[in-house]
Amino acid sequence: MKKILLILFLIIAALSIGAVIFVWHAAFTDNIKAESEVRINIPTGSSGDDLRAILTEKDILRSERKLAITSGLKSSGRKVRPGSYVIEPGMNSNQLLNMLTSGRQSPVNVTFNNIRTLEELAGKVGGQIEADSASLAAFLADESNYSSDGFSRETVISLFIPDTYELYWSIDATGFYRRMLKEYKSFWNRERMAQAEAAGLTPAEVSVLASIVDEEVSRAEEKARIAGVYINRLRSGIPLQADPTVKFAVNDFTLRRVLNRHLEVDSPYNTYRYKGLPPGPIRCPSRSGLESVLGAEKHDYLYFVAKPDGSGYHHFSRTLAEHNRYAAAYRRELNRRKIYR
Repeated sequence: MKKILLILFLIIAALSIGAVIFVWHAAFTDNIKAESEVRINIPTGSSGDDLRAILTEKDILRSERKLAITSGLKSSGRKVRPGSYVIEPGMNSNQLLNMLTSGRQSPVNVTFNNIRTLEELAGKVGGQIEADSASLAAFLADESNYSSDGFSRETVISLFIPDTYELYWSIDATGFYRRMLKEYKSFWNRERMAQAEAAGLTPAEVSVLASIVDEEVSRAEEKARIAGVYINRLRSGIPLQADPTVKFAVNDFTLRRVLNRHLEVDSPYNTYRYKGLPPGPIRCPSRSGLESVLGAEKHDYLYFVAKPDGSGYHHFSRTLAEHNRYAAAYRRELNRRKIYR
């Protein structure tokens, strides 16, 4: 009898050791066959089946069974959390599940630039985070979401300073706005606030003027000089007469030539008809545009017009008579090229 019990004990012990080895092998040996890092995005509300489908599509696992066994053993009520995760070569099933259930996601780089409208912004950003363009556009369309921060539908675009930002992929529209508000406040530090005050401008006015400079200039080295022209005109009470604001007013930035009929459009953005700055930026002002206004050249130019050689540079003038000569030469070149709109 003792011999039988000993045999049974040894069998049970062997089975237990075998089970332990089996479980250890499933949970703690390399289960990632990728040879380099792989990023996966897990949407909000994803189930275990959704996760398996994502991993299968990426063809990451050496063994789905290993993951299933480990998941069953770790069934402590923890669920996979949404986010963007970087899976590294050599990870085992236990490490993978710990990362996905703890929410240790890796940030993504979100880049936007050359943005003219809030709709364009929503479309560009919506392709880089979980919040889609529709939810972002809906948030930005509702002024009550940001009016308490001092922004209106016309001015809120100035909040979004083009750059590359590290964000968590699972961020929603509200979270994205709050992060950009933090970046905006960081940009407007004491030094820049002092520069704006010295120029006689508020941060909002700097953003509006920077957006015009960005649209007007193709040569970055001229931005500060052109910003200086506009500031001189503002101080002198002369209308800005900025062609980009007219293009914004008629909603056509493809115009290569602003005609008299465009100048007659009755819009607060038409700076030929109305003095001062328009109600808001005509695009997302760039960092270089903002810095060009804050560091505008001090000179006595009041006019500028593109050079007719197509170089992208401008002639600058102190008097209207001088400006008119340069402007006439530019119009003749447009006529020669048959550019009538």
